[in-house]
Amino acid sequence: MKNITVGILAHVDAGKTTLSEGLLYTSGALRKLGRVDHGDAFLDTESLERERGITIFSKQAILTVGDTVLTLLDTPGHADFSAEMERTLPVLDYAILVISGTDGVQSHTRTLWRLLETYRVPVFLFVNKMDLAGAERGTLMAEVQKKLSSNCIDFTAAHDEAVAMCDEAALEEYLRSGSVSNAGTASLVAARKVFPCWFGSALRLEGVEEFLVSAAELMKARSYGSEFGARVFKISRDAQGARLTWLKVTGGTLKVKTPLSYTAGETQYAEKADQLRRYSGQKYQTLNEAAAGTVVAVTGLAHTYAGLGLGAEREGSQPVLEPVLTYRLSLPDGGDVHTVLPRLRELEEEDPMLRIVWDKRHGEIHVQLMGKIQLEVLTAYIAERCGLTVSFDEGSVVYRETIANSVLGLGHFEPLRHYAEVQLLLQPLPRGSGVRFASDVPTDLLDLNWQRLIRSHIFEREHCGVLTGSPVTDISFTLVAGRAHLKHTEGGDFRQATYRAIRQGLMQAESILLEPHYDFCLEVPAECVGRAMTDLQNMGGSVDAPASDGETTVLTGHAPVAGLRDYFTAVAAYTRGRGRLACTVHGYEPCREQEAVLLSLGYDAERDTDNPSSSVFCDHGGSVTVPWNEVAARMHCDSGVQLGKAEDAGEETSPRRSAPSGSFEQDKELQSIFERTYGKVERKAFEPAKKPARTALDESKYNIRTQHTDTEYLLVDGYNIIFAWDELKAVAAQDIDAAREMLVSILSNYQGFRKCVVILVFDAYKVKGNPGSVQTVNGIKVVYTREAETADTYIERATYELRRERRVRVATSDSMEQVIILGHGAMRVSARTFHAEIEETEGQISALVERFNLKNQDRRTIRNIAKRKS
Repeated sequence: MKNITVGILAHVDAGKTTLSEGLLYTSGALRKLGRVDHGDAFLDTESLERERGITIFSKQAILTVGDTVLTLLDTPGHADFSAEMERTLPVLDYAILVISGTDGVQSHTRTLWRLLETYRVPVFLFVNKMDLAGAERGTLMAEVQKKLSSNCIDFTAAHDEAVAMCDEAALEEYLRSGSVSNAGTASLVAARKVFPCWFGSALRLEGVEEFLVSAAELMKARSYGSEFGARVFKISRDAQGARLTWLKVTGGTLKVKTPLSYTAGETQYAEKADQLRRYSGQKYQTLNEAAAGTVVAVTGLAHTYAGLGLGAEREGSQPVLEPVLTYRLSLPDGGDVHTVLPRLRELEEEDPMLRIVWDKRHGEIHVQLMGKIQLEVLTAYIAERCGLTVSFDEGSVVYRETIANSVLGLGHFEPLRHYAEVQLLLQPLPRGSGVRFASDVPTDLLDLNWQRLIRSHIFEREHCGVLTGSPVTDISFTLVAGRAHLKHTEGGDFRQATYRAIRQGLMQAESILLEPHYDFCLEVPAECVGRAMTDLQNMGGSVDAPASDGETTVLTGHAPVAGLRDYFTAVAAYTRGRGRLACTVHGYEPCREQEAVLLSLGYDAERDTDNPSSSVFCDHGGSVTVPWNEVAARMHCDSGVQLGKAEDAGEETSPRRSAPSGSFEQDKELQSIFERTYGKVERKAFEPAKKPARTALDESKYNIRTQHTDTEYLLVDGYNIIFAWDELKAVAAQDIDAAREMLVSILSNYQGFRKCVVILVFDAYKVKGNPGSVQTVNGIKVVYTREAETADTYIERATYELRRERRVRVATSDSMEQVIILGHGAMRVSARTFHAEIEETEGQISALVERFNLKNQDRRTIRNIAKRKS
C-alpha cells in the first residue's frame, strides 16, 4: 500500500472543505455527505468553524483509494489563517489546489502557489463550481496557465502531447510510442514539471470520483530511511486539555513509550511518546507504532514546537508569513494578568500567526496577528478557555527596523569573576532576508563551543531596534572577534556581551523604520479608477498599469497595511458595492511617514534599560559601566575591521571616456539618485561602457545640433512607450527583447542628434532577487528597476532630484504619472508627441546623411575629372 500525505488548499470560498467532504464520501470513508452551510461537515470540528462556515485549524482525515492510503490535511483558506496552512506544507507529499470556477485565480491563490513552489510540493488542481453560470472551461484553463504555470494541463481531455512538451525524456517517449506512460507522467508530477488539472462541482459530486482515482494513480510513494526521524508541524489540545504534538514520521518507526530527546531554546529535554493517535476528523485510532510516512498526534511531549525536527530530521525553516497587526489587550475588572498570560501562551503555541507580547515596562499584553477575523476568533477562544470577555484597542501595524550601512558592534561583559567580549560586524541585507549569522573567527582564537553559543544568543530572541524598539530584520551579523576567560567565563556572560554588541552597533548605524505592505488586487468600475489610484498613491502604494476586464478595471500592486487594513469599507462605499479588494502579505518596505511614527511612539533607546547598549568592564577590582560611544577605546580584542575606507582604494585606474551624451560626473549623479532610491549597488554598474558601435553621425566632425547651455534630461518609461507605439507593440508581441533593442537603438540616435541625456527605464520589479541595475547601452542609460519597484517609482524620484538644476522631460502616456511629473516641476511628453519628435529627428538625420553622401559623391567626381585631365 502507498501511504501518501496530501494537503488541500484554496482561496476562501473556493469550496475546499466541500471537496474534502466529496472525496471522503466518494472513497467510502463517509456514509453521509455533510455540508458546510448546514454546519455538519466532517472536518469542521470546532464550534466556531461551524458558526462561521470557515476552516480555522487544519484537520486530518483518512481515506483509501485502491492501493493508496491518503492522509488528507484540510487547511484554512482565509488569509488571516495562512500560517496554519503554511506549517503543514513541509510534511506534504502532494497538494490539491482548489480554484473557484466563478472567481478564477485570486491573489491569495497566487500566494499559495508561491508557497507551494518554495516548499517544492507537487500540485494537482481542481477547478470547482463548474456548474455555476460564468464558469467557462477554456477561459479558466487559459487563466490558470497564464497566472500560475504554462505546465498546468487539462487532464479531462487528451493530454499526452501537452505532457510530452514539458520534458525532453517524455517527448522522446511520446515520439517513440505515441503516448506518455502513467509512470512517466507520475514522475513529472513528482518533479513539479507537470501540474494536472481537473474540472467539476464538489457540491454535486461532478468530476470528484474521476479526479480522486486519476490523482491517486499519479501519486508516487516516497522512500524513507531506516533511521528514525520526524517533523513536528502543529501543536493543539484535545477536549480534555491534553497537549498534542502533531508530527509526520520521516524515517524508521516511532513506537509507543519511545524516549525522544530534543532541544527547545537552550534546554535539552528527554520525554516519552505516551500515546500515538491517528486522527480522522474528531475520532482517532491509537497505534502501537507508526511507520515512516504516517501522520500522528503524540501525547506526553511538553515542550515541542512547530518546525522541530526529531531524531535524524533537521530543524525546519521559519514560516514565510508573519503577523502584521498588533493590538493591546484589556482585561475586564478583576482579571489577573498573571493568570491569563499562561493560557494565552497555550493559544500562541497552537496558532502560528499569533504572537503574545508582554510589555513589562507598561504592564500590558499585546497580541500580534494577521487581521480582524483572527482577532474575533481569538476573542471567542479566550472567552471559552479563560472565561473572560476581553477587549482590544484599535490596533496598529507591526513595525520592523533595519540598517542602511555597515557598522562594528562591540560588547564587553566583565563584572567580578565574569568575562566575555564579542565584536560583530552588522551589515544590511536585501529586503525579506531576515537575520543571518556568520563567523570569521578561527577556532584557535575562540573555541567553537563559544562561537556556537554566540550564534544561539543571536537567534534565541528578537532584538529591538533603536528607533521604535521594534524587532530588527534584514541584517547580517558576522562574528569578527571574541574572547573568553579560561577560568571566569560562563554561558550567560556571552549572552550579555552578544546582546550589548548588537545594541551598540545599532546605536551607531543609520537605522530605517520598515512597515508591512499588502499585495492588493482591486477591481473597480471604470469610472472609479481615478479615485482608486489617487487613494492608493496617497497611502504610499505602488500601482501597476491598470488592466481592463470587461466593464471592470483591475489594479494590482502593493501598499502599506496601515492604509489598506480598513480600505475595504471605502471601496464598498465609493463603488456602491461593485468593487472588490483582495490583500495578501507582501513584506516590509521603508516607512513613508517615519518621522511622524517616531514622534508618536516616543521611544528613547538611551532609556531602555531592558536593552542596554553600554558595556561592563572591570576596573580596580570592581565593575564600571561604559557608555556605548566610549566602548571602542576600552575593548580588549582587535578585529582588524576598518570601516569607512574608500571602496575603490587600491583599484587599478585607467583612462575613462565619457559617453556621447555626458560625462562620468553625470553618471555619478545618476548613481547617487539610484542609490538613494534602491540602496547601495556596485559602482561599476554605473561606469561608462566601452566605446559602442556608432549609431549616429560623428559629432566631432558634424555639428548638426542646436547647442544648449544647460543639459536636458529625458526619462523614458520603456514598456509604456513600447506598448504605445504600434511598430514596437507588434514586435513585442513576438519578441519583447527585440522590441527593447529597437527602442534603445531609436533613442541612441535621438540622443546623438538632440544632445540630451536619455535615461530609459524598464520595470524589472517581478524578477525575484533582482537588485536593479543601470547600464550604458549605445551611449544611453538603461535602468532596470529592482524587485518590487516599478518604473514609475524610479522616474518620480529621479525627476524630483534632477529638476532642481536641470531641464527634465518625461516621455510616458501614463496619466497619473504625468500629473506627478508636473507636480515635480518637470515637463511631460505624451507617447504620441514623443513619437512625432522621433520621426522628425530621424527625418533630419536622413536628410543630413543624404547631403553628406552627395558631398562625398561630388568630391569623388571632381577627383575623377582631375585624374583624367592629368
